[in-house]
Amino acid sequence: MPQADNKRNQAIHHVEKSSRRRRLVAGGIGLGIAGLAGAFAPRLARAATRELRVGYQKGALSIIRARGVLEQRLAPLGASVKWVEFTAGPVQLEALGAGSIDFGDVGEAPPIFSQAAGTPLVYVAATVPRPYVEAVLVPKDSALNKPADLKGKRIALNKGSNVHYFLVRLLEKHGLKYGDVTPVWLAPADARAAFERGAVDAWAIWEPYLAAAQQSLQARILADADGVVKNRAYYFSSRDFARNNADLIRIALEELGKIDEWAKARPSDYAGELATILGLPKSVLEVAVGRYNFGTVPITHAILDEQQQIADAFLELKLLPKKISLKETAPPWLA
Repeated sequence: MPQADNKRNQAIHHVEKSSRRRRLVAGGIGLGIAGLAGAFAPRLARAATRELRVGYQKGALSIIRARGVLEQRLAPLGASVKWVEFTAGPVQLEALGAGSIDFGDVGEAPPIFSQAAGTPLVYVAATVPRPYVEAVLVPKDSALNKPADLKGKRIALNKGSNVHYFLVRLLEKHGLKYGDVTPVWLAPADARAAFERGAVDAWAIWEPYLAAAQQSLQARILADADGVVKNRAYYFSSRDFARNNADLIRIALEELGKIDEWAKARPSDYAGELATILGLPKSVLEVAVGRYNFGTVPITHAILDEQQQIADAFLELKLLPKKISLKETAPPWLA
């Protein structure tokens, strides 16, 4: 019996020892997972809460949104996308200044006024020059036949816009001063109405309003921006966001580059998608798209110098409250 008791005690001890070992191993695994989770929790939390808030006007960014490709690209980085639509560049930049968006697209002039107002913006990319997508229109039966004929005339345009700068340089090129014309500050829809009823003599405008007025009103192009200004569009961000999220911006710009390549290869398809987005006839967009040069390029010092010239022109016209330096808007990665 003592021998049997001894065997039974050894068996119980073995079971208890095995049970303790299993508890220790399980506990160790649990502690290991908890430790790993603890080590990576801050990093995972940051990744999970990263968000690219895109402000956009109807155009290439709208196509990217519709396709969902940016969400697909950013998901592996633990980042999400929020889209906010705007009707004009100045409002977009106000949102950037208020911290409501992180990335967007805009014409030449609005970011200059925004910088002067203290918005901490940086340019992160630009389009290639697009001089054919803005022009001065006149009615089909107008007696105006050349830019010099604009002297003393009323011209509808958006104040502080890309066509504002274009008009300044166009007049200068043809021997006129800015004071030789009467600007009538109107947004595109109101400017079209004024143009149609003859309340203004000419209209400085961009695509697709330009092609639409040609088709529906038989308006004539008096002069486009070829040989006058480059008329780039810009992609922007805030200084802090660009510094801390260069990877997200790079991916967004890559997707814009893909849209450029697709539009160059299949302009009719691009026009069709834009027609749906803008609610305009495809025939209008085919004309407009035919005037675009496609391409997204990095910001360079030379491009910032172009913007500096625009800023200096607006300062001379007393439209800017102070002189600004475009060097302050260089992206963090520009040497």
